[in-house]
Amino acid sequence: MSHYLVTGAAGFIGARTSTMLIEQGHTVVGIDNMNDAYDPRIKEYRLRKLQGMSGFEFVRDDISDRGILTRQSAIVNRKFDGVINLAARAGVRFSVENPWVFLESNVTGTLNMLEVCRQLGCRKFILASTSSIYGENPEYPTPETASSSEPMQPYAASKKGAEALAHSYHHLFDIDVTIVRYFTVYGPAGRPDLAIFRFVKWIMEGEPIRINGDGKQSRGFTYVDDIARGTIAALKPLGYEIINLGGHEVISINGLVELVEELTAKKANVQYGPPNLADMFMNQANVTKAREMLGWDPQVNLREGIGNLIEWYKAERNWAKDILTP
Repeated sequence: MSHYLVTGAAGFIGARTSTMLIEQGHTVVGIDNMNDAYDPRIKEYRLRKLQGMSGFEFVRDDISDRGILTRQSAIVNRKFDGVINLAARAGVRFSVENPWVFLESNVTGTLNMLEVCRQLGCRKFILASTSSIYGENPEYPTPETASSSEPMQPYAASKKGAEALAHSYHHLFDIDVTIVRYFTVYGPAGRPDLAIFRFVKWIMEGEPIRINGDGKQSRGFTYVDDIARGTIAALKPLGYEIINLGGHEVISINGLVELVEELTAKKANVQYGPPNLADMFMNQANVTKAREMLGWDPQVNLREGIGNLIEWYKAERNWAKDILTP
């Protein structure tokens, strides 16, 4: 049994990763500031599930506040086998409107958690990064060796800064660092500001579906369980590595709408708008490295994963129908 610190524990990926770790017999201290970056009701839902599990301890705090390093909380003077830093401000479009909060959470927050590792003698650090870091025109499927020096928005730029800090702490203090770059994650209790959750809700509730551009842009969607499995697999000693975790199926946004229509047996009312310059036209992960180093492959296909999300939505619809989907 190991003891892990998971930041962003009430977040989409953080909650699923924490759950899997506890189910495997480990214990987790979870940190989250429960901010309103998206509707906090879904964070509260995830947190209630976690707090019902033996082996989970919750700390409400902000990793971007330097005081977290000295406050008498569950992380001061504790020993952890690994720090899994999943707390972040995410969202390519909102980062254009308020880049400062992304710098605070994603860069300063990462620095503070690296300091936790250094001060507590924790030898393993996982950093969640993003496929958005590859910029506008990478090769497809995109390997980890593709350039990440031309971010298209402050969100990706903040993740690049976090990655650079993590490398410096590996170099200076011999912390074993694995950076996992996620490709468009979805699933039950997912982020309501992302396409698949919004499409399911909007179609189920008879609301118009709003699409930026012509809908021909495409994504390699990745089911949350696959992401959590890959993140946990990355806890093994690797030195310093950057590893893609991404879905094996690429679908256009128009194709995604059609699939949700089919699985819900409901017709969508699609409204197209102007494209957003912060959006990548496509992403698709080359996961050869994850396969070779972690023994990881995505297991849940898009039809099964969206079906699971739809069933979750139906079961939780009495409150989920009111979740804000900006």
